[in-house]
Amino acid sequence: MKKNLLKNKRLSGFTLIEVMVVVVILGILAAIIVPKIMSRPEQARIVKVKQDILAIQSALDLYKLDNGFYPSTDQGLSALVKKPTSDPIPNNWKSEGYLQQVPVDPWGQEYQYMNDNEKARIFSYGPKGKEGNSPIGNDSADNGNQ
Repeated sequence: MKKNLLKNKRLSGFTLIEVMVVVVILGILAAIIVPKIMSRPEQARIVKVKQDILAIQSALDLYKLDNGFYPSTDQGLSALVKKPTSDPIPNNWKSEGYLQQVPVDPWGQEYQYMNDNEKARIFSYGPKGKEGNSPIGNDSADNGNQ
């Protein structure tokens, strides 16, 4: 009976070699997987920018449907939150606005807006900022960069 108890005690734990093998395997897996996961946050930020731009574009389209024109470049995206007081003043501006607030991109910068002959252009300078020369936007020239 004593022999069985000693046998059970010895079989109930892991040997040092078994633990070391598991740690090595986990280390190898981490070395392979972690670099792939670490690049995902930047991709997620880019996806968020594209979703924000689509939401802003939808709000701008509603603004144009109500008023017949997009906000001017000077009025900017804030015209979607608060009724503009400078020309062109929208006559049918929706009382609750078109956006609750103007979103900022995932890097903490304001989205850029330009009204180029009634073609609304919305973009973010992206992860590299203004000097990075890699904007992400709603026109085909910007979308090709990402």
